[in-house]
Amino acid sequence: MKTALLDVNDLRVAYPGRGFRTRPQQVLHGVSLAVDEGETLGIVGESGSGKTTIGRAVLGLVKPSSGRIGFLGQDITHCTAKERRALARYIQVVFQDPYTSLNPSLTVGDILSEPLVVQGASPRNARVRVRELLDEVGLPADAFVRLPREFSGGQRQRVAIARALAPGPKLIVCDEPVSALDLSTQARVLDLFVDIQRRTGVAYLFVSHDLAVIRHVSHRVSVVHRGGIVETGPAGLVTSAPEHPYTQRLLLAAPVADPVGQRKRREERQRLAAARNAL
Repeated sequence: MKTALLDVNDLRVAYPGRGFRTRPQQVLHGVSLAVDEGETLGIVGESGSGKTTIGRAVLGLVKPSSGRIGFLGQDITHCTAKERRALARYIQVVFQDPYTSLNPSLTVGDILSEPLVVQGASPRNARVRVRELLDEVGLPADAFVRLPREFSGGQRQRVAIARALAPGPKLIVCDEPVSALDLSTQARVLDLFVDIQRRTGVAYLFVSHDLAVIRHVSHRVSVVHRGGIVETGPAGLVTSAPEHPYTQRLLLAAPVADPVGQRKRREERQRLAAARNAL
């Protein structure tokens, strides 16, 4: 039986309470999912649903209270800091805000060269690879000597994507990577994600609150509600004809450029809300 690239089983995460006697807040309640090589699994849910915590747990930024996270068949749930640094070669991340995730005092060339040099590349080979990365993400060659503040939001996110690609990862965790961009820039960056995956075979764990975004990039979708996965299936099916009432409400909450269609969605959403309250 084929082993998934990423295998998350019964993952539970709790955050400490704010007060001395306050109980920990359970954020994830037994989440299980898998991502195959070259696949995009979309994680969608509203704010506070726990979707971002899944990605942070995979990256080792939060500590699971129980459960297992497997990568390439090995348990990485409780890796040490040294083991996590070694894993960074294979698991990378693109954060939501492309400006705060980039060092403002370094040139783009230095930002992209740094992870390559740390992994043992010579400065010369790192520069060659960086110029290849700039071409891959559609940035001009002179970006090498420019600072992040000299770029637009969409261009800065391209720099962040190039940095994630630099070590040649097998999995990239994408945490709301286009939510800070305008709609036209979003479309171009999403197309870039799809094109990169087609060329490199990298897998994505793609976190977003936007069903339209998830539909555009994902092969499969897992819907997160109150710390648990309520529905998983092919992206086209889950984002157009969902079975779970929560996913149906998410779909109906998405605006459409048609006043009549928007009114029908609002009425259907109200009907679903009334039915839920009646239970």
